Amino acid sequence: MKGNSESNLKIIPLGGLEQIGMNITAFEYEDSIVVVDCGLSFPEDDMLGIDLVIPDITYLKENIQKVKGFVITHGHEDHIGALPYVLKQINVPIYATKLTIGLIENKLKEHNLLRTTKRKTIKFGQSINLGKFRIEFIKTNHSIQDASALAIYSPAGTVIHTGDFKVDYTPVFGDAIDLQRFAEIGRKGVLALMCDSTNAERPGFTMSERTVGKTFDNIFADHKDTRIIIATFASNVDRVQQIINSAYKFGRKVVVEGRSMVNVITTASELGYLNIPDKTLIDIDQMKNYPDNQMVLVTTGSQGESMAALSRMAASIHRKVTIKPGDTIIFSSNPIPGNEKAVSKVINELSAKGADVIFQDVHVSGHACQEEIKLIYSLVHPKYALPVHGEYRHLKAQAKLAESLGIPKDHIFIMSSGDVMELNQNEAKITGKVQTGAVFVDGLGVGDVGNIVLRDRQHLSEEGIMIVVLTLEKHSNQLLAGPDIVSRGFVYVRESEDLMGEARITVEDALDECLRRRVTDWGKLKTVIKDSLGDFLWKKTKRRPMILPIIMEA
Repeated sequence: MKGNSESNLKIIPLGGLEQIGMNITAFEYEDSIVVVDCGLSFPEDDMLGIDLVIPDITYLKENIQKVKGFVITHGHEDHIGALPYVLKQINVPIYATKLTIGLIENKLKEHNLLRTTKRKTIKFGQSINLGKFRIEFIKTNHSIQDASALAIYSPAGTVIHTGDFKVDYTPVFGDAIDLQRFAEIGRKGVLALMCDSTNAERPGFTMSERTVGKTFDNIFADHKDTRIIIATFASNVDRVQQIINSAYKFGRKVVVEGRSMVNVITTASELGYLNIPDKTLIDIDQMKNYPDNQMVLVTTGSQGESMAALSRMAASIHRKVTIKPGDTIIFSSNPIPGNEKAVSKVINELSAKGADVIFQDVHVSGHACQEEIKLIYSLVHPKYALPVHGEYRHLKAQAKLAESLGIPKDHIFIMSSGDVMELNQNEAKITGKVQTGAVFVDGLGVGDVGNIVLRDRQHLSEEGIMIVVLTLEKHSNQLLAGPDIVSRGFVYVRESEDLMGEARITVEDALDECLRRRVTDWGKLKTVIKDSLGDFLWKKTKRRPMILPIIMEA
């Protein structure tokens, strides 16, 4: 397509830069917006009580008439997890490959959105027209089947978005990445490449997923007499396939445990992405009918998540599985940055129960290392490089690679979520910012827990709370009852009776002073109680609990 001088292509990441997770990017040309991916991220340690984090889509809501659809690269949570929440606000069609649509449908079912959501299954090599855009799905490899890169054609030029990918010449299932297509599009001229940066700091190539199968075979051969329990990502269908292959080879039955694992495996086998020999899978309740050395348990919890199946087994609170001395437990994943502590806690708990824990060499990454990233750049020859999918240091590492391949420094952009990147054949620049951020999901509440509530939770978790209750007479404002003081998480009351007594006197004095000065405004009274009690407690204990005065009238 020829460069059109009137309009620029805008690329606006609404999440997913500066972190691994919550990927969502808007592509805008004149009156058309296409959204690539719509993922969630998991809460940081300081987000107390939060279950999930989803992107702020204010920009899409404000431009709803332009939004043509969601185009999804693959079925991982950090790319599809926010869809059910976002679709409730922006109901537009979803386009993705077969397995990805299958996994999205599981989510829509849970949220009762199947009937109201349009979705279309796309094959590799197929293109769809969405407003001023044409989008082509290109086959790639990743740790889940049916992952695609996208060629996004607009009148201003072509952008290639790799999605999450690696180059696997010997995949467990299906074909290798379609490098030829990358090269063909590259030959026609590519305006910008948005490439996965997750492993951009790692030299060399990522090993083929198939190498893990050999490792499993060796482990199974070495541990013929024990029960084998393997924890991996629920979504890594190829990994599960290899576990099933090894189990079948060594005459073992397979039990799948963990809700997300059961969901993904059911969907994948229904759609033909898993080959399970007859009578290999058994239900968890049938486990007792088989000796340990004929069992393999595939479970969630490889990241040390406290509610996942493996963590419950480690903590002895799993209803159906008890870890026994001699069990062989394999962690078939690497800790995601930030989860190292949780993972090592689970490993320690399992080891203390006498289990043999294996976590070396039973995992390969689903993301491209430096040589594969260089390969894609060499095939695509982009004019501009926009590294995506990673923390700042990963994006920076890819920017360095792009530079080493001869892309001019001023053609490489490390963007942040919310940046508006405008490009055409002549130039690319960041021209503005849109509102982005994290929306917290806590239980059924979406977005009702904000920074203020989190700050309160933090305060409560660090310093505790004191509640002051008193009753005033309706008209005269005489003190009828109280002040009574209740504390939680501040001091152990039984051992601090003197302190509580003095605190009560402090509040009484402050109240007397107010009533003598005829202060009748309750807001003012509460402020005075807070200030005087706060000062007293700080002097005595150097702590600042949250103080909640409650005034009633009789």
